Amino acid sequence: MKLPPANRFILLFSLLCLTPAWSQAVFEKPQSTTLNLASPDEQFGALFEAVQLKAVFPDSKTFADCTPKFPIATILASYESARQRSDFDLKTFVTQNFTLPIKPASGYTSKAGQTAQEHITDLWSVLTRPASTGTKAGTPAGSLIALPKPYVVPGGRFGEIYYWDSYFTMLGLKASGQTALIRNMIDNFAYLIRTFGFIPNGNRTYFLGRSQPPFFSLMVNLLSEVQGRRVLVTYLPELQKEYNFWMDGRDQLTDERPAYRRVVRLEEGVYLNRYYDDKITPRPESYREDVQLAKRTKTPAILYKHIRAGAESGWDFSSRWFRDGKNLKTIHTTDFIPVDLNALLVNLEQTLAEGYRLKGDKVQAKKYTVLAQQRRDAILRYCWNAKSQFFFDYDFVAEKLSTVYSLAAVYPLFVRIATPSQAQAVAVTLEKSFLKPGGLTTTLVRTGEQWDAPNGWAPLQWLSIRGLRNYNQVQLANKVKTNWVNENLRVYKASGKMVEKYDVISTAGAKGGEYPNQDGFGWTNGVLLTLLTEK
Repeated sequence: MKLPPANRFILLFSLLCLTPAWSQAVFEKPQSTTLNLASPDEQFGALFEAVQLKAVFPDSKTFADCTPKFPIATILASYESARQRSDFDLKTFVTQNFTLPIKPASGYTSKAGQTAQEHITDLWSVLTRPASTGTKAGTPAGSLIALPKPYVVPGGRFGEIYYWDSYFTMLGLKASGQTALIRNMIDNFAYLIRTFGFIPNGNRTYFLGRSQPPFFSLMVNLLSEVQGRRVLVTYLPELQKEYNFWMDGRDQLTDERPAYRRVVRLEEGVYLNRYYDDKITPRPESYREDVQLAKRTKTPAILYKHIRAGAESGWDFSSRWFRDGKNLKTIHTTDFIPVDLNALLVNLEQTLAEGYRLKGDKVQAKKYTVLAQQRRDAILRYCWNAKSQFFFDYDFVAEKLSTVYSLAAVYPLFVRIATPSQAQAVAVTLEKSFLKPGGLTTTLVRTGEQWDAPNGWAPLQWLSIRGLRNYNQVQLANKVKTNWVNENLRVYKASGKMVEKYDVISTAGAKGGEYPNQDGFGWTNGVLLTLLTEK
């Protein structure tokens, strides 16, 4: 039986722990010998389940991020003993045995008279975490995975680095001239690739089953704009390993077995990718929500697989993934070939091709040039609807295009693989249906999920603006920019804060999702600062 990389690493880790050279062999900086890569639900079992299902904390993520004050075995023994008493109080037990997470930037507001640009610049230090914050030698292991260099977190409930968020944060760091911090963050992602074989959703043990949209090649290209194209050669090994992760199992696929993990065989010679997760259990950070939803289905494990894959997409959650286009319980994420994911992988293949060319490896450069062209052709074939004149996700199980209009359609424009006529058609639909007073709405339907109408998100505004500019749709790009910037500034003026997402239709405050709108906020800061300072 072949184990997925995350599980193989855990097995390898267990063996390496028997040797004194472990910390130097696996990590660049010595880590705690008590580091446990099991997620908190696996560590604490019945205790974790009880805390989550009894809603000891309003947000399921709180307990997943707690740090135990004592060895796990000690806490579990105490729990088994204490729970038998008639006066047992679960919340008191938790606070006695765990340290609660600190919310970065929570409650932080701007100084009197401070501009939005000044506010964002000040926030970088508030949102930056020092190197190796996580498990320390001699202390019990929490879920946070230590990183070797400083990094920026989003803010609000998110006290760890997030993969795709970080690219948009880096845009703002570039505008601020903080090249060293950009490189530190890229080095952290390179470290995660070397350690786990991929970049997890974030640096938490409970994220080790999944990644997020592969923006690492775009990060490296962003750094190369400041430090030169040879940067691609520096990170070439990690770029290659990330590509290997997404393509794992490609050679095993057949007509009878067309999909394995994240790679899908549509026909001989045509391979595209999907979002996936290697686990089929409730997400620890949304445990209660997942369990409650599973009670409404007959196949909980299948639901968990699709829910986790939806989380890997970054669009958690959206009508993009719903069979009926309305309800989360009909989610079937792994059945889709997402247009955004595959556009990003074209960029990764193109970056690999250039990296190998710069290295002098003509054979590999040619290989990845061909693969990028093959993927581009496949995206245009499977994800373009000629009748609707728009890009959609492709349901490879049902062998048909999705009918959900979403801003994922701008990715082919962003990476320059759409034809000029396709780009023009997408622009027409964006202006007619997506453009609202506060920017572009994520989809055209209201489901109560946060990645649907009426919400707008900073990364999608940026990708849309850049994609439109790539095809000389400058007037529309400027409309999107103006509406989005004005809404950001309006909310900032009223509250003194930047937030995670915005209601772009009624501009009354974003809604939906598993948690309240968060302030901070990394990618909002990065995109807004870039738009405010660009020439």
